[in-house]
Amino acid sequence: MTNLSMDPAPNGRLLRFVGDRVRFRLGCGGALPAGWSARLRTNLGRAAVLRDEIVATRAGGRTFAGGSWRDVPMHPSDGCWELELPLAEVGWFRAKAYAIDAQGRQRWPDGDDVGISVCPDHTRSGNVIYCAFPRMFGPSKARAATRDPLLEDQLAAMDKHGWTVIPPSGKLRDLTRELPHITKRLNCRILHLLPVTPTPATYARMGRFGSPYAAQDLITIDPALIEHDKRTTGVDQFRELTYATHLAGAHVILDIAINHTGWGARLHELHPEWFQRNADGSFRSPGAWGTVWEDLVELAHDDVLLWDELSDAFLTWCRRGVDGFRCDAGYMVPMPAWRYITARVRQEFPDCVFLLEGLGGAWSATEALLTDGGMQWAYSELFQNHDGTQVSSYLDHALAQSRRVGLLVNYSETHDNQRLAANGRAWSLLRNRLCALASPGGAFGFTAGVEWLAAEKLEVHQARGLNWGAPDNLVDELARLDRLVADHPCFHADATVTRLSADGSPLLALRRDSSGEAGPRESVLVLVNLDTAVKQSISLRTDVVRDMGAPSIDLLGQHAPAIIPQGDGTLTVGLGPGESYCLAANAEPLGLSGDAYRAARAQAATAIQALHAAIPDEDCGPAPWHELAQRFSADPVRFLAASARLDRAAARVDLGAALDAAAAL
Repeated sequence: MTNLSMDPAPNGRLLRFVGDRVRFRLGCGGALPAGWSARLRTNLGRAAVLRDEIVATRAGGRTFAGGSWRDVPMHPSDGCWELELPLAEVGWFRAKAYAIDAQGRQRWPDGDDVGISVCPDHTRSGNVIYCAFPRMFGPSKARAATRDPLLEDQLAAMDKHGWTVIPPSGKLRDLTRELPHITKRLNCRILHLLPVTPTPATYARMGRFGSPYAAQDLITIDPALIEHDKRTTGVDQFRELTYATHLAGAHVILDIAINHTGWGARLHELHPEWFQRNADGSFRSPGAWGTVWEDLVELAHDDVLLWDELSDAFLTWCRRGVDGFRCDAGYMVPMPAWRYITARVRQEFPDCVFLLEGLGGAWSATEALLTDGGMQWAYSELFQNHDGTQVSSYLDHALAQSRRVGLLVNYSETHDNQRLAANGRAWSLLRNRLCALASPGGAFGFTAGVEWLAAEKLEVHQARGLNWGAPDNLVDELARLDRLVADHPCFHADATVTRLSADGSPLLALRRDSSGEAGPRESVLVLVNLDTAVKQSISLRTDVVRDMGAPSIDLLGQHAPAIIPQGDGTLTVGLGPGESYCLAANAEPLGLSGDAYRAARAQAATAIQALHAAIPDEDCGPAPWHELAQRFSADPVRFLAASARLDRAAARVDLGAALDAAAAL
């Protein structure tokens, strides 16, 4: 026997969530040889040790070589060896199975380790993001356009004479007051804040306000965002925002840039040795796509003392209520620095989410950061793909990678691009629906003002209008869309997505199937006409549509398009210019969905974590997650007490029976 095979295959990548289980199998294509055994070498279940190793070795400390690794016995099963482990910790882990022959020699299958990225349980569904620039929630909020030629001429004259004129800014409390609109009316579960740190007021300021990405201090609140009430500090008012967001059942992601600062920043003045310099000795400004950002100065990450400074900044924001970070230009920061920072943060906040802004970087850098770098999410580039060829090609990549290494989040627009509404209502609705309906795990984001058809480009150096409250808007359409992708089982992270349309088709057709673990298997048919000028048609196989339950109800609340049999085993459906639908057999999911699903999953994840703390993972026998959720929700105290008294041998064979026996003691 020389050819060992492993499932999952060596070199593979898996995306899982806390509360899931992962099964490993090692086979040889025939009966197991007498006297052989098998082990799984892995660091699964050793997240704390792994994080401590990363932190200690960076700081010059010593650890036992491979201290986070262990060899776990596998068990004979149906002609192979098998082991199933629960996933109780967030992180990036590795595993590989091997055999031990009768002479005690190790036999390994060809290939590298399997990599397993384990994400927080709460990120498996409901990942609808509202991106807010706090500065824009002030006097300019309700305006469709903010450019005033007469005022600009007056300000230009003052600029010429060296005066600094900074208009009034929106405040953190202005944004806090809009949380019911964001979380209740629009059904967003994540609030993404652009940076809230001070911007340059005079020295090297660009634009009227200065860019929030030209941070002057990584942990200070911009005074322009604070209401002067003589009672509270800026940190107090920031905590008001995070606390109110959490009360609304949502999370907070903060935009942060650690590739650069603004000129004259605290770090720039105190530690100039931490910054990049050009050959002539001048400080270097970063850039991308042929543009140099002259108001920024680039950090150099070869000094590990800088990593400590940055890690402390991330931890400070977490202690203020931040649940995750959008890492601006994150691909420009070396992977070892991110590995250290994410490890430091997770020592105290294990569920913290890191969203990589990797636009402009190579995919290899993104994959490295989503694995060894300890991140979970990255920006999707669907927003800059438009015709059928571009969309089908990119979606194939994005959906495949989202099942391997981390969710690629579909933002419908970014602050670097023209606003969707500048091309009209129909275009904005089409692009938002495309990004949402094609999103992996329901990971869909849009920028404040999209719902109000704001057409004025969002410029980070200014405070442009949001067109807030405009009678012609997309509020109802986006609210329904958000609720669908946040709650429906076909948009959970364990759902599968299959492209049915041909390469380059202007009418995109996707089949989305739920896992069936939360109730009957559900299917939806997504149809999007990418052509805003011409009606398009597509032919679908009759058996495929029949297998989906003959979907005929549009979950977006529209009259469903006619699906016409052709008599040759196909069906034809036509969509008008820019139209999009999400068709299902049932108006409401038949199984668990929405908040009920998330609550049950959270209970199951907590149960797995309690068992992980009580017994070795390999002794935690198989049990359906919904059964664990029921046991935990019925009596959490009884479950925790039983977990602490479990018989390990009994739990390995029948976890449910072992829990019952321990509870009876």
